[in-house]
Order: sequence, then C-alpha cells, then structure tokens
Amino acid sequence: MKDSTLPFAATLLIAAMAPAAAQMSRPAATAVSRPTEADTRVIQIATGQGQPVNQHLTLGLNKAAIVELDSDAKDVLVSSPDIADAIIKSPRRIFLLGTKTGQTNAFFFDGRGRQVLSLDIRVEKDVADLAAMIKANLPNSAIKVAALNDNVVLSGRVASASEATRAADLSASFTGDPKKVVNMLSVTDGEQVMLRVHVSEMQRQIAKQFGINLAGVKMINGTPLALSTSNPFGLLGNAISDLSGGQVGQVCSTTSSSLNPLAALQGGGICNIQNNVQGTLKALETVGLLHTLAEPNLTAVSGETAKFLAGGEFPVPAGRDQQGNVSITFKQFGVGLSFTPVVLSGGRISLQISTEVSELTNTGAFTLSGLGSVGTAVTIPALNVRRAETTVELPSGGSFAIAGLMQHTTKQQIDAFPGVKDLPVLGALFRSRDFQNAETELVVMVTPYLVNPVAEAALAKPSDGFITPTDPETLLLGRLNTVYKKSTKPLTPEAAAPVGFVVR
Repeated sequence: MKDSTLPFAATLLIAAMAPAAAQMSRPAATAVSRPTEADTRVIQIATGQGQPVNQHLTLGLNKAAIVELDSDAKDVLVSSPDIADAIIKSPRRIFLLGTKTGQTNAFFFDGRGRQVLSLDIRVEKDVADLAAMIKANLPNSAIKVAALNDNVVLSGRVASASEATRAADLSASFTGDPKKVVNMLSVTDGEQVMLRVHVSEMQRQIAKQFGINLAGVKMINGTPLALSTSNPFGLLGNAISDLSGGQVGQVCSTTSSSLNPLAALQGGGICNIQNNVQGTLKALETVGLLHTLAEPNLTAVSGETAKFLAGGEFPVPAGRDQQGNVSITFKQFGVGLSFTPVVLSGGRISLQISTEVSELTNTGAFTLSGLGSVGTAVTIPALNVRRAETTVELPSGGSFAIAGLMQHTTKQQIDAFPGVKDLPVLGALFRSRDFQNAETELVVMVTPYLVNPVAEAALAKPSDGFITPTDPETLLLGRLNTVYKKSTKPLTPEAAAPVGFVVR
C-alpha cells in the first residue's frame, strides 16, 4: 500500500485556501466535469467514538455525494479509484464521485492513523428518471425499477402481458441494449385464451367426356381396306367407365376386337364381316362432392403457443445410409392449427394464428424405383394444401374469418382426327372431348375467449352417460348402448341456509 499522507496533506492545504484559489489550482476540464456542491446529496455520518463505523452507499453513475463527518479525517483510501473518486474539501467534508459502474470501498483515517469509517460503495445507473417514465405511461401498474451493475431490473406486478412488454421496451431504450434488461414482472391474473375454430370446406368436382370412335372394313378388288379412329380422352387418358357407352354395327365377329378393326387382317384373311361400319359412342359424366369440417378448441396462456392437428402422417424416403437402407421421415397432413395469443389492456387479444388444411393427392406424386421389398416402384403421394397465416387484434368473444379461400379450376381438351375434325356437322364424329371442373371453398372462422379454470364437475365428456349393453340386450334387442332412466335425485344435498359450499 502506498503512503498517501503527503498527497492528502497537500489536498487539505488546498481545501483550506480560498475557493477561487482552489479552482485555479485544478485543470479547467476537471473543474467543469466535477459536480458542484449544490448538485450533490449530503450524507451525515457520526463516527463511533474511536470505533470504526461501516456504512453502505449507493452512488449514481457520474453523480456525486457529500460525506460530512463529526470528526476530522486525514486520509481517505479508495480501493478502486476508477469506480469512485474521493475529493477532500475539508477534514470533515469529502466529495465522492461515481465514475464507473461497479463496487468498491473507501476507508477514512484520522490524524493518528486510526480507521474511523469504512464505506461500501456501489456505483449504478440512476434509474429514477426511468421509474418516473414507467409510472407516467403505466399508471395502473406496480413496477419497481432497480439497477444492478450495468443492468436494469424490473420487478413487481402488471395487469397484462402487454404492459410488461411496454415496460421492457422503455427500459431497453434507457440502457441502449435489450440484453441489459432483466424482466421479472409477473401478470396479476394468469390470463388464458381459449380459441374456438370452425374449419369448413366444400369441394365439388365435375368431369364430362364425349367421344365417337368409327371403324370400317371394305373389300376393294379383293384387297381388304380397314379404317378406324380412336380418339383418347386427353385429361384422364382413358374413359371414366369403359363399360358405359353405346355401339352401332359390328365389323368383325365376336372373337375379334371390335375396337380395333385392323385385327381383322390378322391370320392372312378377313373376319366374318357382318357390317362394313361400326361406331362407338361414349358420353360420360361424373360429379363428386367433398365436405370437410373440423372444430378444434385450444386453450393457451397469454404469450404461449398452442398447436392442434387432426389428420395423420405419411412416410417419405429421405435418403440411404451406408448400408443402403432407406431412411424415412414423416410428413403431416390434415387440419392443423397453431396460435399464439397476447392479452392486451382492456380485454383485447392480439392473436397470431396459422391454419392449414391438407390432403393426400396423386397430382404431383413422385415415383421411385427399386425401393420396394422386391425392387418394385414406390409412389410417394403429394399434398394438396390450403394454408393461411395472419395476426389480428380483437376483443374477447369477437369472431372473424381469416381464410375465405375459393379456388375454381376448369380444364378442357379435345382430341380429334386431323383435317376431318373441321368438317361441318360430320366433324363431331371424329372428335373426343374431355372436360373437368373443380370448385373448392374453404372458410376458417376464429373466436377467442378469455377463460378461467373451472371445476371438473362443470365439464362434460363425449362418453358421459354411455354404458356398454349386456349380451342379451345386444342379441335380443339389437342395442349398442344401455337404455336407462335419468335419475331425478339431486347430486348434492340442499343447504338449509345460504351458507356452505353447496349454495346455489
């Protein structure tokens, strides 16, 4: 430890001089940066009649305090001068200046070298202005603001999670770094949000096919001549039903193919011609209707995420390992829901919601060869997905539709014999038409509620009241459940007076 007797003696000598001389003895920059006596708070400490006294002192960063003693102090020793600086103005008045956040201590000695006072000094940011700002902006909250080293600690209770977020934002602006804000605020009531969702989808599909195929065989000078048209259906590749349609005429016998008159030339001869011309007419139509409905109800604490899935998972090959084994991952499909509620002031709810309706489809499916047990091809289905994601704000009990998704797809293709198809009227005999129409409408309605837990007796289950029937009831009466009379006896006794837990 360095001997500080001479420097502090010089300081006492300067303090005893006139204030003007003291100001002239300091550099100009130092005199400007040091606070004046009017800007500091005065702390009066009584020494202990020869016994050392220990005190705790909290200094604001770049702020000062005046320590006034009831006895003379000759030497002052500060363990970390870069955190707190001591300036002796008189033997009984010492300036302490906080220059850096942290902790240090100071020891005061009298003329005999005895310790008269020790101060545990903690230098922190002054959060008085921040506390006043939070109180002005959030008057209904009970937030305590404290400084810890270079951080700001928020504690207490707030009415909602949004108020806690606003207080944390103000503190982050004060510190300049959100990581220096320790948020220990708690919400007064554990606010929980129940989300009631209605997912309704209607799909209608219409397919129409109309086609005429002609075939004819003629002997010209002993040379057989066979002509035929077979116009496919371009969208599906085949007829909706090969058993539907009509045929006029018969070119070949029943043992030959009626759809391919060229088969009559097989075997070096001609078949038993019953008619020279035949025609096949296919006029087909199919109509499909699909209805999807899901009504999930989810409950989550404010600020937390809840998820729901009504569907399943299907395997998808993801690769091969070093032994050649195929690794599998599973993809989800069905009706999915994910939401994160945040309760705001006034009972309003900020809702971040994501919903999805997906189903397996062959459109866009992928086929991999050599993955089966005997090296056969494996078809991986694709997904038809309708997805919506949004963030809204609404009151408890308010409803909105987040996905009024409507899709209308029309496909039409004509396959015809070139040249002849353009003939008036007769051109229809050489054309096939394939038509598809698909309409889809998806509506997702969402209603959030602020809810509280209830007793188990107040909740109902789908299995309430169900009793498995006996064998005689099932065999003789054909019942799938037992039929019984509802009891009229009250579940709980009535109270004689409006007191107790059974009061209704």
